[in-house]
Amino acid sequence: MRLIVRPLLLACGLALGTLSMTASAQPMHQATPGDGTLLSISAQAEASRSPDIAVLSTGVVTQAADANAAMRGNAEQMARLMTAIKAAGIADRDVQTSGINLNPQYRYAEDQPPAITGYQASNTVNLKVRDIGKLGQVLDALVASGANQINGPTFEIEDAEGVRDEARAAALKTAQHRAETYATSLGMRVRRIVSISEGGGFQAPPRPMMAMRAVQQDSFSSPVSPGESTLTANLDVVFELGR
Repeated sequence: MRLIVRPLLLACGLALGTLSMTASAQPMHQATPGDGTLLSISAQAEASRSPDIAVLSTGVVTQAADANAAMRGNAEQMARLMTAIKAAGIADRDVQTSGINLNPQYRYAEDQPPAITGYQASNTVNLKVRDIGKLGQVLDALVASGANQINGPTFEIEDAEGVRDEARAAALKTAQHRAETYATSLGMRVRRIVSISEGGGFQAPPRPMMAMRAVQQDSFSSPVSPGESTLTANLDVVFELGR
């Protein structure tokens, strides 16, 4: 006997904390040894968390008539900035130099070769701020200490793998629920999972948070809203159906 499994129109929802997911299923017209039938299901689930780490870069750009003066002035200003970073409670392991540059500055005139008018020095560090509630105060302290370059922040989840595990578990439950639905509709039962493969997950851009969940900032600090980060898991699960 040849069993043909036709796609069914089905929508299912699964609630798990802040999880949301979608799934699709494609029957495989391939019989297993005996009277079994294979069913392939693709499922996707998301898990969301408020980020707990902010990553940004900051630094100092200085200019002077000669290279030595530009570097010396930059070093003095950078020393004040590093003191402010330490005073803000940022650990040494969360501070990393990302670039030190010295470049000549040119004046361009028609029919004349470029002429050096001075030098520009820059020093940039990457920071991790693990207390997002103080991020606005940290930004203000950086500028007050002499930082004239700030880029970011971007937000991360420290336990990203744990959040992905929640998404994986939710995706698997979605696949199992859908397999049971197919099996019941066909007068069959799910015998076992034949295989599970994981596709590439991704982190969605931060979602705006409700005002009541916004980070509390001092009224004079730079306002910061970390939003909510979402991690996704994609699974391809093959089930064996039988009578």
